[in-house]
Amino acid sequence: MGTLFVVATPIGNLNDMTKRAIDALKDVDIILCEDTRRSLKLLNYYEIKNKLISYHKFNEKERTQSIINYLKEGKQVALITDAGTPCISDPGYILIKEAKLNNINTIPIGGISALITALSVSGLKSDNFTFYGFFPREQKDKKELIKNINNSDINTFIFYESPNRIIKTLEYLREELEDINISVSSDLTKLHEKNYYGQIDKVIKELKDNENATKGEYTFIIEKESTIKEEINISIEAQLIDIVIKENISLKEAINILNEKSNYKKKDIYNASLNLKDMYK
Repeated sequence: MGTLFVVATPIGNLNDMTKRAIDALKDVDIILCEDTRRSLKLLNYYEIKNKLISYHKFNEKERTQSIINYLKEGKQVALITDAGTPCISDPGYILIKEAKLNNINTIPIGGISALITALSVSGLKSDNFTFYGFFPREQKDKKELIKNINNSDINTFIFYESPNRIIKTLEYLREELEDINISVSSDLTKLHEKNYYGQIDKVIKELKDNENATKGEYTFIIEKESTIKEEINISIEAQLIDIVIKENISLKEAINILNEKSNYKKKDIYNASLNLKDMYK
């Protein structure tokens, strides 16, 4: 039985290739890549001469079984993408899942990824975050995304976007979201790498002023303002009373609403309601 190596490759600067990744690509029998022409630039740079098979989002389903057969025959196979880490908005998931179902050893060889690289220099909160891949294009998908962001307990959200759409996308976010900071990175690790940071109006203006803004590849990160402080400063009892008055509902109904909309433990909300009942005995 062969081994499937999942190998991260540079997102721009060829010198970001790890020694372990180079050794693995030299040792395998087959290298799977999205675009053989793009991958050849990297492989030729490191004098890697192995059989290449194209494996991309348009043929991964039909090619997966033949690759599994190669692995069952004992061949060593490496999976790479045009740039970065496989499966991160790139092909690979179907093959890796099938390999695991067939008890084929799958080994990750880590390296650079655009989303983590951008986050590391964003200046935004990074203790928890959500990665959405490419920003949606359909209006209904955009609305669903905005709803998810507004309702999420997470404050930091990472996206990929094309150079031709980046400004339009940021203008859309400016209209739909309030109080957000943003970090935008283009051409990470490359010669013309550029990072923007600050309030969204400022970033949009800087992009519009840059005549080369429609070139390169973009990763952008938004950070919404946290509401945790407000919740901490207002007691649960006060919030229950506020809901009762504003919604003109019973205390029991207010308890249900606060359970759904807050991160408080149900036990704490229940105890707060008992405190209110004691106050008005």
